[in-house]
Amino acid sequence: MSEPTLKHKLRSGRATLGGWVTLGHAAIGEILAAAGFDFVVVDLEHSVITLEHAAELIRAIDAQAVAPLVRLTANDANLAKRVMDAGAQGIIVPSVNSVAEARQAVQMVRYGPHGVRGVGLARAQGYGARFKEYFAWQLAEPVVVVQIEHVAALAALGDILRVPGVDAFLVGPYDLSCSLGHPGEFEHPDYARAMDAIREAGWTTGVPGGLHVVEPDLAALRRAHADGYRFLAYGVDIRFLDVAARAATDLFRELR
Repeated sequence: MSEPTLKHKLRSGRATLGGWVTLGHAAIGEILAAAGFDFVVVDLEHSVITLEHAAELIRAIDAQAVAPLVRLTANDANLAKRVMDAGAQGIIVPSVNSVAEARQAVQMVRYGPHGVRGVGLARAQGYGARFKEYFAWQLAEPVVVVQIEHVAALAALGDILRVPGVDAFLVGPYDLSCSLGHPGEFEHPDYARAMDAIREAGWTTGVPGGLHVVEPDLAALRRAHADGYRFLAYGVDIRFLDVAARAATDLFRELR
């Protein structure tokens, strides 16, 4: 029996965990995918990963039977079209603040008449050999995750999450705190109230809430899961490297 797709896991309320890539080498994606994550995100927003590197990463992640997602630089239909053609199974869209922006995010991963994505023949379509199969797939399976990271999104949050085709949301804590006027102050009452409102909207609409636990901290991951988040990302390639390397050098200084 085949493993359920990421889309099915999200719809069924199953908790999912993903890795995060900011270094443009296929081996990074391959290593994280082989670790057993449900999905691995190729981050184009906060990295220097090129489209060519992204395509190589998508291929490496997909080869491990793990869902490759791409965080776009913006709500950009042209960029979404290119990463989807490269074989991404979905997109994460930064700073979605309105229903119109959420609808655009959904439409740009689907062909007409249900979307605005142009039709091309690339890796996703088997270079033309599997176009019919891919056409059926794109009607139902692309994953669309909207990022909630600005105070402007809060007033329309319930309506944003009810847009058909929005599969999950991901909180952007630093940008959200900045938009509230309290950058990085995650204990501030305004930030706490905003987070409560976001979680409540997720529970009310039934859309899985997401949080990125950036630092590789297992206790923080456990807390996020206990708080009800079901679309979770853990760590970043650069933080895994930095934290492990510093732990070794700190220990060695003590040993010497």
